[in-house]
Amino acid sequence: MGIKYDTTVIGHISLDYNIDYLDDEIIEVGGAVIYSSAAAYALGHKVAVVTKLAPCDAERAEVFTIPSKDINVIPSSKSTSIRNKYYTPDKERRSCTCISQGDPFSINDIPDFDSKIFHFAGLIYGDFDGKLIKSVSKRGKVAVDVQALLRHVDPKTGAMYFEDWSDKLDILPYIDYLKTDAAEAEILTGETDRAKAAEILYSWGAKEVVITHNTEVLAYDGQQVYTCPIKARNLSGRSGRGDTTFAAYITERLNNSVADSLLWATAAVSAKMETPGPYKGTRADIADYIDRFYKE
Repeated sequence: MGIKYDTTVIGHISLDYNIDYLDDEIIEVGGAVIYSSAAAYALGHKVAVVTKLAPCDAERAEVFTIPSKDINVIPSSKSTSIRNKYYTPDKERRSCTCISQGDPFSINDIPDFDSKIFHFAGLIYGDFDGKLIKSVSKRGKVAVDVQALLRHVDPKTGAMYFEDWSDKLDILPYIDYLKTDAAEAEILTGETDRAKAAEILYSWGAKEVVITHNTEVLAYDGQQVYTCPIKARNLSGRSGRGDTTFAAYITERLNNSVADSLLWATAAVSAKMETPGPYKGTRADIADYIDRFYKE
């Protein structure tokens, strides 16, 4: 009998060059796959990772917080690397440049093991495609962070820009959990009201929609719009907040209601935002955070 996972997170690790509004640079290993797997693991879920790296960059995988036996590293001709320039102290405004992009994922890259959820945590358009989403949907629930379906790269300059997802109406019905931020939701739907955007995305086929914002997280299941406020006391660990939120939410949904899952996810990201890097606390730590800051 093989190992059974609650979630399998699929995505590239990125070497990020982060330049703040004062032009101070920090070079760090990041990527949605790291933050997502850390959050799900911290909450006590069984997590696998599928990632791609050039052999010379193998040490990047040491940043993962999950056990090494659950990390599947596939050789790639290149590894992903991104330059992020932030223009404000809160890091809400930034420009991104792709330095290099790892090879795309295919169905042959996904190990033949049992997983309740397959979580696509990509970074750039081309990391995966609709065909792969359709194929994996036959094996378990599918969770997709839409960033990698909207964020393109100018082939001449490397500048990263967002444009609508051309295959959305075809692929959304295969997605059990869809995550966007407020700006991405507007690109997809043309709607600035997050609740209305969630309703539109649901009407197009996504079973549940999570929309993150710097003040709150919203979830919609076709019946009710739920929101929960972010209560982080500082923003030192802002990077990876959407990834943390979504991974916590979808894994909690395996056993909990929408409302309870949203509470655990929002508390997890609030705690994570107070410390740089992937979340390294425990479920008990997040339960304590809920008791302290979410008594209502």
